[in-house]
Amino acid sequence: MQRMAVMRSGRKILVVGLILLLAGCATVGRKFNVSGVPQISMGQTAKSDVMALFGTPWRTGIEDGRETWTYGYYKYSLFSDAKTRDLVLRFDPSGKVASYTFNSTYPEDRKP
Repeated sequence: MQRMAVMRSGRKILVVGLILLLAGCATVGRKFNVSGVPQISMGQTAKSDVMALFGTPWRTGIEDGRETWTYGYYKYSLFSDAKTRDLVLRFDPSGKVASYTFNSTYPEDRKP
């Protein structure tokens, strides 16, 4: 009899946990200061400048042989639109920004 009560309690906890999981949202990455994006100048902005503007990158890697830094913040929810921002910078061999992309779904980041 006690075993049945424990099993029912376990199922209730599982159901409540699943409901909370489905109702919640998931966030990946780290917030970063998007107001610094216009200050990036290809061929002039150095890694140290990028670190001063945005801090430590969330991810680093290599793309087409170039070092890349990614700053990203991705917020997902089952009941609303996703809100995402990402900045990917590619550096030349001298450590200057060779190219970059900035993408956002935040309305305030859209240019008029």
